[in-house]
Amino acid sequence: MTSPVVSASGLSLTFQTNDGPVNALSNVDLTIGKGEFVSFIGPSGCGKTTFLRVIADLEKPTAGSILVNGMTPEQAREARAYGYVFQAAALFPWRTIEKNVALPLEVMGLAEADRRERVRRTLDMVNLTGFEKKYPWQLSGGMQQRASIARALAFDADLLLMDEPFGALDEIVRDHLNQQLLELWARTTKTICFVTHSIPEAVYLSTRIVVMSPRPGRVTDVIESTLPRERPLDIRETPEFLEIAARVRDGLRAGHSYED
Repeated sequence: MTSPVVSASGLSLTFQTNDGPVNALSNVDLTIGKGEFVSFIGPSGCGKTTFLRVIADLEKPTAGSILVNGMTPEQAREARAYGYVFQAAALFPWRTIEKNVALPLEVMGLAEADRRERVRRTLDMVNLTGFEKKYPWQLSGGMQQRASIARALAFDADLLLMDEPFGALDEIVRDHLNQQLLELWARTTKTICFVTHSIPEAVYLSTRIVVMSPRPGRVTDVIESTLPRERPLDIRETPEFLEIAARVRDGLRAGHSYED
């Protein structure tokens, strides 16, 4: 059996604020295996993004432990063991798409020929071949997010962290990008941790869905998907899909019963 990509045990994080301590995460136990697509869903402020940020070493836990590919988050960050896609595309408007995608490769000090090949390959993965010389403002919101995903894929990390990357897009574009993301996941076999507020999106994309409670963020349910790996959009009308969605909804309702 392969080692887990992410392994959290008793993980808690408390922020100290002027108004007193804020418990963002409480006693989270979770293991994510290689090649899984795991979605995190819960109300605003439940710690979904905080958990991703702990994996990425952008926040430090105050209790418990977490390993990323058998390393501490700090070691994993230094080893560039993950790519991170934020809610906004966060592309530099003065750099072309190819130069935005190449930016982390420049920071890594890769040779120009290697950078060019990686940029070409990752833009092809997200169907942006032909848009290399365009600037972000010349692309739609969906295309900008695809460029952001290409940038995260460029250094070829096995783990992809995605924080509500499609939340600001309209439903038609979001559906299209959900399909493309599933195809990309199938081709690359990467492990994906995906934060969303959308029950249909979580069910459509995931091999497992982690349901979280309001602050302090606890895992209230972990739902294994029984859907096939290949998922046309109309799978969302099937009884199997609706049954999983109902369980996610029930888990969210149950989470709201927690009181501190």
